[in-house]
Amino acid sequence: MIATTTPRMGQALPAAHRGRLMSVARQVNIPEGARLFEEGGRADRFWIIRSGTVALDMHVPGRRSAVIESLGFGELVGWSWLFEPYQWQLGAETMSPVRAHEFDAAQVRDMCDADADLGRQVGHWVGEVLSHRLHAARVRLLDLYAPHGSGFPR
Repeated sequence: MIATTTPRMGQALPAAHRGRLMSVARQVNIPEGARLFEEGGRADRFWIIRSGTVALDMHVPGRRSAVIESLGFGELVGWSWLFEPYQWQLGAETMSPVRAHEFDAAQVRDMCDADADLGRQVGHWVGEVLSHRLHAARVRLLDLYAPHGSGFPR
């Protein structure tokens, strides 16, 4: 069964690993309406939201982008930075002013390569987030585009 909320770093990583990651975080303030990234762009950073809301969206040819999920406090924005070819699979836009911890992806990947336990824990956490996001995208796209009464089990 897939969790109904995205796994947060504070719940997914042991305190020592959280502390190591937070030691390389940078505090950022991002205004409402800012595009954090676009599908296909270079995934060179990621964020943990401290306050505000970020919408993840997916390009739909011939239509407006579909909002897949809204993220808030404590949630990870971006997972594509961990997997080659390091290209964003979704887009993201701030829906309100956002305060966040920003991480340099290459630096975090280097930390994970140097410490196998840290790498395993971060990989597991991001994998759980990815699983949740994939499920959310599937459900949202079916809600938007499947014929009414198509029998999709809930």
